[in-house]
Amino acid sequence: MTLDTYLLIGLGNPGREYKDNRHNVGFMVIDRLAVRLNARGMKLQSKAIVTSGMYADRKLILAKPQTFMNLSGQSVQGLAHFYKVPLTNLMVLSDDLDLPFGTVRIRASGGAGGQRGMGSVIESLGSKEFPRLRIGIGRPPGRMDPAAYVLQDFSREDLKLLSDILTHAEEAVIEFVTGGLNAAMNKFNGSALD
Repeated sequence: MTLDTYLLIGLGNPGREYKDNRHNVGFMVIDRLAVRLNARGMKLQSKAIVTSGMYADRKLILAKPQTFMNLSGQSVQGLAHFYKVPLTNLMVLSDDLDLPFGTVRIRASGGAGGQRGMGSVIESLGSKEFPRLRIGIGRPPGRMDPAAYVLQDFSREDLKLLSDILTHAEEAVIEFVTGGLNAAMNKFNGSALD
């Protein structure tokens, strides 16, 4: 694979019952990118649903691991190995409890921050040095268990804002592909709701 190929992986849980969960914002952004790119040829590969499309003379491979969140790394490792994409051209998209709802944060590297899917990816790749885009879902109310919170659907109030947040994240991914990581961080890090 050449350097103008990008592997974009959204984290989430497979199955209709998880489709609108907070934990699945990574999948949601990948779905939007698939529509934008008019992506074709959906297939199951390395335990992920994979499709691809072209944008600005770059090939974008879009993937949604079907392993369930905590084992996402198995799928990511298999895809990264198969497509031989340098880690600088691989971006993992996930939810983040520690970011306020609607905040988008892009980083070149880093730890898992308690996100088990990201932890699995770091462990499987054997590296923390890959770009990631995290979408803030906020903290659970009161004493609610975070594990229960992430598996809830977005509230009615949050849903009113979700489309704008997903659009912001989608644009950030496109900027990463076309303008590079620093440009994406400079333009898109912060609240999608400002």
